[in-house]
Amino acid sequence: MTRKKSEAKKEKLLAVAGDVFIEKGFRDATVAEICSRAEANISAVNYHFGSKEALYQEAWRHSFTESLKTYPLDGGVSETAPAEEQLRGQLTAMIRRIADENNKDFFIAQMEMINPTGLLQEVMKSELIPMRLQTLALVRELLGPEATDEQVHYCEISIISMCIHPMVIQRIAKRTKDKNMPAIIEDITAFADHVVMFALAGINAIRSKGNKP
Repeated sequence: MTRKKSEAKKEKLLAVAGDVFIEKGFRDATVAEICSRAEANISAVNYHFGSKEALYQEAWRHSFTESLKTYPLDGGVSETAPAEEQLRGQLTAMIRRIADENNKDFFIAQMEMINPTGLLQEVMKSELIPMRLQTLALVRELLGPEATDEQVHYCEISIISMCIHPMVIQRIAKRTKDKNMPAIIEDITAFADHVVMFALAGINAIRSKGNKP
């Protein structure tokens, strides 16, 4: 197998594995099914990844990396821009990543939360913690020097929840085609603008109180 063909086969295995892990979770997904869908020899997983566990980790990392190529963490906003604009860029990019039907990493992670294996813990930490630290830094800057650690963390949690929860419902409704769960967000841009406006208003309200509980 030439190097070019080998890389193409590896990419296909990662793409197919992402789909299977989303559909069935790690435990119910089988190497046989992944290889069959990828039109690969049953030994291909061991050859390219060493194990099903390693494939699981790499499928998530690959999906996450690909989604960041389309929707960069900073949303295209310069790090020299005002904190408000940087936060706007981050949140808009996050919402668009989750809303994108081609984005697999989020739903692989959701399946992991439903039926945890612990296999994604370290690989997700290495990718997601730096992202969270950037958001926390922006929230702290916007809250001002009087803000407590608790206020910073609560604000960050509240903001991220606004981005994630509605989009999860949206994606589930689309995937299950449940007519009782109609799409709740028709305009992603308008929703992203609303989240940013709401987040900044909340931050300003807390900042105006200083460090009072």
